[in-house]
Amino acid sequence: MARYERILLKLSGEVMAGPAAFGIDPERVKGLAGEVAAIAKEGVQVGLVVGGGNIFRGVAMAAKNMDRVTGDHMGMLATVINSLALQDALEQIGVHTRVMTAIQMHQVAEPYIRRRAIRHLEKGRVVIFAAGTSNPYFSTDTAAVLRALEIKAQVIAKATKVDGVYDKDPLKFDDAVMYKEISYTEVLARSLAVMDATSIAMCRDNKLPILVFNLNVPGNIMRVSMGEPVGTAIV
Repeated sequence: MARYERILLKLSGEVMAGPAAFGIDPERVKGLAGEVAAIAKEGVQVGLVVGGGNIFRGVAMAAKNMDRVTGDHMGMLATVINSLALQDALEQIGVHTRVMTAIQMHQVAEPYIRRRAIRHLEKGRVVIFAAGTSNPYFSTDTAAVLRALEIKAQVIAKATKVDGVYDKDPLKFDDAVMYKEISYTEVLARSLAVMDATSIAMCRDNKLPILVFNLNVPGNIMRVSMGEPVGTAIV
């Protein structure tokens, strides 16, 4: 039986690209959809936020002298592309899905309305929240926390390419040590690159737990939903 009734799953845009560094890998998206479908069938109400880094990253473009606000808006549109791809993959395997965007684009997706989003979840639909918060200078991590709080999710499941939160980058340092549990304050004080500081502070202030886990291990989304000890808990 699932431990959580309602979760917010945060995926980076890079996971949509699969082995490639750019774009959308249909097989990777199909695999993600299958894992999300599995927990939905267990009765877990699933909200999703997907980044857009596989298509466009506003911060990187700002560093190359593009206007930051323009870059961030382009990044928001990239998240819509990823969300539509994931919606298509989910619906091809019979999972009713809604994309709700913070930037209104009626011909493409529903506008984000909190009460409507909650109603979709209660009806068993997977809801994908796209276009961030619609505001520049806010990351999709912050958008994920905001939506999780608004829909009253019990946890944010933050998918990464490593097993959890480490004291330093495990991809660069062989002696990196993983935490099984760590506090929000420690994450902020040590500047651990899990999520941006704004999103960690929001979780701390609202007592919303974060579970950081490795998305590259098949079945981990299910394990997190079942409450198995996977990854790192930030509490």
